[in-house]
Amino acid sequence: MKLDELEFQTKYLDSVDKKFYQLLDATALDDAFLISYNKKLCDEIELDYKECETKDFVDFINGKKVLKGSIPYSMVYAGHQFGQFVPKLGDGRAINLGSIKSWHLQTKGSGLTNYSRQGDGRAVLRSSIREYIISEAMYALNIPTTRALAIIGSDHDVYRGPFEIEKGAVVLRASSSWIRIGTFEFFARSEDPKKNLTSLADFVISENYKHLENDKNKYEKFFYELVDKTALLIAKWQVYGFMHGVMNTDNMSVDGISIDYGPFSFMDYFEKHYICNHTDVEGRYSYNNQPYIAKWNLFVLADSLSFIADFENLQKYLKNFFSLHEEAYLELMNERLGLDINLSGDRNLDLIIRLLKALEESKIDYNFFFYLLSKIENPDDFASVLDNCIYPEHMKKWIEDYKRVLLLDPRTHNQRCEEMSRVNPKYIIKNYILEEAIKDAQNDDFKLVNDLLNIAQNPFSEHKEFERYSKATPLKYANIKLSCSS
Repeated sequence: MKLDELEFQTKYLDSVDKKFYQLLDATALDDAFLISYNKKLCDEIELDYKECETKDFVDFINGKKVLKGSIPYSMVYAGHQFGQFVPKLGDGRAINLGSIKSWHLQTKGSGLTNYSRQGDGRAVLRSSIREYIISEAMYALNIPTTRALAIIGSDHDVYRGPFEIEKGAVVLRASSSWIRIGTFEFFARSEDPKKNLTSLADFVISENYKHLENDKNKYEKFFYELVDKTALLIAKWQVYGFMHGVMNTDNMSVDGISIDYGPFSFMDYFEKHYICNHTDVEGRYSYNNQPYIAKWNLFVLADSLSFIADFENLQKYLKNFFSLHEEAYLELMNERLGLDINLSGDRNLDLIIRLLKALEESKIDYNFFFYLLSKIENPDDFASVLDNCIYPEHMKKWIEDYKRVLLLDPRTHNQRCEEMSRVNPKYIIKNYILEEAIKDAQNDDFKLVNDLLNIAQNPFSEHKEFERYSKATPLKYANIKLSCSS
C-alpha cells in the first residue's frame, strides 16, 4: 500500500469532550532525514517498504505531511510521579496521528504542546534510539509493549543543559492504546467526573476490551482484566530481568502493556534491589518493588473508577494481584529453567528462590545464565555455567539441587533443552550495547542502529558478526544507572 493510501481514524476526538485534548500541528525539525524503519510493523499496517524510503515518509513523521483521515492532537492526563500527584501532565512532546489496523500511531519529539510545561517538546537522538530498539526487543520476547515504525534524525539543535547541545529526533511509535491510568485520574477530577469517565471508559473498552461492550458490569470487568494483564506484564518483566525505571501512573497503560521507555534496563548481574534510574533515590521503582508499585497504581485507577464502578468490588479483586503475579512468574521461570510445570510446587518454588540468591552471590550475567543452561550438552556437565560465575561456590550447590529435580522429569535432556531454547534468547539488548549505537549515530553512522533492530527482532537467532553481544556484560558497563532523559 502506498503512503497516501493509508487512512486513519481518530475516534478519541469523537468520544471525549474537546477540553481533554489539543488539536495542533507538529513543529518540524530542521533538515530531517530517515535513520531506520521497521519492516515487520510495515507488514502489519500493509505499508510498502519503498514508501518508507521517500521524502514524503520523512515529512509524514516530521509533521509536514498529514495523511488521509489524520487529525493531529495531543492528550491531557494527570499522574502520580514518584508517589506525588501532579494534576496536569499530558503529551508534552507527543502528537497522536490516529489509528490504523488497530495501531494508534504517535510521534514523539514533535515540538511544544499545551502540556509541555517547562519542556521544549523535543526528543534527542540518544533517547529516541533507545526507545526505537527496545520496544522491538520487548515485542520479540513476547512482552506486551508499544512498538516503533520508524525514527528520523535531524540537524536541529536541542538544548539539554547550559553547555549541552544534542540533535533532535522523532520516533514514530505505535500502540494498542495511549490511554494511561493518569488519564483516568485527570477525568476523575473534571467538573462532571461521572459523565467524562463514562466517555473515556467506553472508548477504552471499544478499543481494547470490545467483548465487554454490552456487559452490564463492563467497567468493573475492564478493571479486573487489566489487573490480570498487569500482573502478567510485571511477571514477564521480572522473569527477563527488565526494569522500567519510572512506573508513574502516567506511564502505566490501561491495556496492560509496556509504554514510555526512559531509564529502562535489562539486568546485567542480578541484584534484586537494583535501581536503574539514578533519579529514583529512594528505590521506589527498583527491580524487586515493581509488583508493589503496579498494584499501588491499580489502586489509584480503582479510586478514579469509583464514580462509575463499585469501588469495593474493585478493591476486592485487586487483592488477587500478588497471587496472579506469583503464579505467572513461577510458570515462566519454570519454563526458563526447563522444569516440568506439572511437577511444580513447593519444591520448584524453593529451587527458584534459591536460584535468585545463587545468581546474586555468584555474580553471573542474569540472562546469559539462562542461555548457557539451555545449551548444556551433557546433563552432568555445568562447567560452562560455573566458568562464567565470578564466585562459583554458591552456584555449585544450586546446580546439585537442580540436577536432582531434573531426575524426576520424564522428558529427555534434548527435549528439555529444545523447549528452554524457545524462551531463553541468545541476545538481550543491554544498555552498553545501545550506547555503542548511540555513539556511532552521534557521528552520523546509523549502521549499528539498523543492525541492532535486526538483533532485537530476532533474539533467538545467530548473528555471527555480533557474537560478543551474546556474552556477559563487561563488568565496567554492568548495572549502570540512567536518567529520565536517557
